[in-house]
Amino acid sequence: MTSLAEHLVSDELWELFRRVVPETVVVRPQGGGRRRASDRECLSAIVFVATSGCSWRQLPSVFGPAWPTVYRRFVCWSQQRVWSRLHRVILDAAGTGDGLDWPQFAVGAVSVRAAGGT
Repeated sequence: MTSLAEHLVSDELWELFRRVVPETVVVRPQGGGRRRASDRECLSAIVFVATSGCSWRQLPSVFGPAWPTVYRRFVCWSQQRVWSRLHRVILDAAGTGDGLDWPQFAVGAVSVRAAGGT
């Protein structure tokens, strides 16, 4: 049986995402603490928020990480321009086949407050 994360984020999408997301090194000099939430679980939760229209606070607990964790990861990845790189990688991957299967690809948008200026 596949998990919810695997259902919303296919293996193919996960492999493309891993190409563009910077690797995170977790250093806890004091030791202990909670394990870092899985990137795939967080990506799955972000996809759910983007496609369902629910707010971050309405994120169901079945995703694993709590909504503040998912939101922080979304903000971090946004600042690192992961979404624009993922978009380009998906289009490149789609263009290498015999033809584009556009219904297979959906690009969602999540509303975020625009920074002042540009």
